[in-house]
Amino acid sequence: MPGAGRAGREGAAVATTPGPRGDADVPGYLRELGIPGLADVHVHFLPEPMMRKVWAYFDRAEENYGLPWPIRYRTDETDRLRRLRALGLRTIPALSYAHKPGMARWLNDWSADFARRVPDGLHCATFYPEPGVTADVRAAVDRGARLFKVHVQVGGFTPDDPRLHDAWSLLAAAGVPVVIHAGSAPLAGEHTGSAPVRRLLADHPLLTLVIAHLGMPEYDEFADLVEAYPNVHLDTTMAGTDFSNRFAPLPDRYVARLAGLGHRVALGSDFPNIPYPYAHQIAALARLGLGDDWMRDVLWHTGARLLRLPG
Repeated sequence: MPGAGRAGREGAAVATTPGPRGDADVPGYLRELGIPGLADVHVHFLPEPMMRKVWAYFDRAEENYGLPWPIRYRTDETDRLRRLRALGLRTIPALSYAHKPGMARWLNDWSADFARRVPDGLHCATFYPEPGVTADVRAAVDRGARLFKVHVQVGGFTPDDPRLHDAWSLLAAAGVPVVIHAGSAPLAGEHTGSAPVRRLLADHPLLTLVIAHLGMPEYDEFADLVEAYPNVHLDTTMAGTDFSNRFAPLPDRYVARLAGLGHRVALGSDFPNIPYPYAHQIAALARLGLGDDWMRDVLWHTGARLLRLPG
């Protein structure tokens, strides 16, 4: 049943179908919306030893972040793939990111193999400011990489590092989207925030960037970049959830702004490294009350366009 929603941009109320209560409800919810599935641009698969190290880091979340972060989907790769398919993902990204020299090349090799052995796996890649980075990015694009990921805080580099200039130019020309974690939550870094990304876009205005976590907590600053540059998008990862509302809630005025950006906002989840059920991300977006058309754009149309999915 449609529920009451917020006022739209014109002031009229918009109907929003209540979000799913649990993971088992997600396929039915998608059928109610009339969309063929989920186009999630922010999913992580890694070599198992590296994934275990990531989970061990989150096990120390109270030390690192000041709050617990229990991993909800701490299972093997086969089970995680099964769960994502059951939820309705039409392709499964395997985002990784390098945090020191020498990592990106072997991660890209692993990601290419993931895409070969997983029929619905999406070929992803990463890069790092080091000698040979342009050749590495070119090799990944030539092999068919359709989505890149970089993490400014974990990597400890500025996105406008001169060593990355040619790599960014190559990606802009190829139109391959890059998910970039540049916001200052949950941890700020020397190069987080919108200013380095703004400098990057001044040099590469046609880059297809996807700002992870809506740029949390610098929401409005990153939304300004979406409005200023034609290929900049946002992903919803963790935004509006009960968990992130504890440290980076969405201001009401920003939620109203999101109403007009649905075609530039894509679903992101951070699966499997989330401390709540996958369905809660979708329910958190639905309870913003921005309308079913907005939800259709966010859950399917925007991501499907970025990932070049059929339908």
